[in-house]
Amino acid sequence: MNLRNYLFFSLAFLILGSCGVSKRTQSIEFKPTEYQSIIDSIYQSNPKMVGIMVHIESAKKGISWSGSAGYADAKNKIDLSPDQPALIASSIKTYIAATILRLAEQKLLSIEDASKQYLSKGTVTLFESDGYNMDDIKIKHLLSHTSGIKDYATDAYLDWIDKNQQHRWTRGEQLALTISMGDPLGNPEDLFSYADANFLLCTEIIGNITKKPFYESIRELLRYEKLNFTDTWFPTLEPQNPKTKPLVHQYWGEKNWDSYEHDISWDLYGGGGIATTTKEAAQFSYSLFNGKIIKDQKTLNKIYTKINTKDGKDIRYFLGLSEDNVKGFKGYGHGGFWGTVVMYFPDLDTSLSIYVLERDERKLRKNILEALVDKLSK
Repeated sequence: MNLRNYLFFSLAFLILGSCGVSKRTQSIEFKPTEYQSIIDSIYQSNPKMVGIMVHIESAKKGISWSGSAGYADAKNKIDLSPDQPALIASSIKTYIAATILRLAEQKLLSIEDASKQYLSKGTVTLFESDGYNMDDIKIKHLLSHTSGIKDYATDAYLDWIDKNQQHRWTRGEQLALTISMGDPLGNPEDLFSYADANFLLCTEIIGNITKKPFYESIRELLRYEKLNFTDTWFPTLEPQNPKTKPLVHQYWGEKNWDSYEHDISWDLYGGGGIATTTKEAAQFSYSLFNGKIIKDQKTLNKIYTKINTKDGKDIRYFLGLSEDNVKGFKGYGHGGFWGTVVMYFPDLDTSLSIYVLERDERKLRKNILEALVDKLSK
């Protein structure tokens, strides 16, 4: 299994809480100091940790709180502020799925449509030259990683990035790299195989339908202005709000990576790309699942579309969305490469976003989620 597939499964199933019947909770007094103590305790117990950032969002409970511990810049010992943005990497995939469903809400496409209808002629020719049948690969197959498309983001890809950290990638270059990986893994719905290329194709579809850069369309379709999202953007593709605080440094100790030393184009065009605060990430999640972004409930429910693949594996992945279980509570969301996770818990009516700034310590997301959910449920 390549590193990116391993990463996905680590993210998709990072919550290992016991399965059980979800339970509703009574209203309790929210005490921020108690939640800050949880963050501080986990941070102090893990000396390799650089920083932890958390946001809890639940409008119905009257909670909108951010906390943090550690450093935004480990080298220069700059303290971390809870309202600083970070790269959320694959946590973006729920944003992309929601954007596609907004287009479906507007009757501009259907997730049952063939992807070929909305892709450029050049992209279709590229994939068909390698044996992909783009008439059979539907939009829902891209969003659920059941298209049979191979992933370009392999160990070799990350090793090349390690040696060429300032290379400026294009989406076309990454799609061509996908084709160079070899023949299709199978036909649509044969198997689940996580591949960023699926979501690069989705952003091309978004741009081709709206006739705008995909990142502008995401901003408009996901109602950033109405939701007052001023700290969410695609770095290097969009200008940063001058009032937004500096991006945190995100690290991968194993490779001695610092996100500031990279041209982030290696993960920019749909597989990853968004930078945002924990607050706006959690508010996006909360707004999405409470019908403030996709207002037609029937359309919103399509995000839970499950593709039963011929290999029979139950991977609990829907459309840009993973299902996990924490302390008996079902949660829906997505993790990201650098150590992020954003989850909505229906029975708690709460969204949680967690950023762990040292990728090597990303396993601690599980500990933080469990501690927060346990506290919120009492």
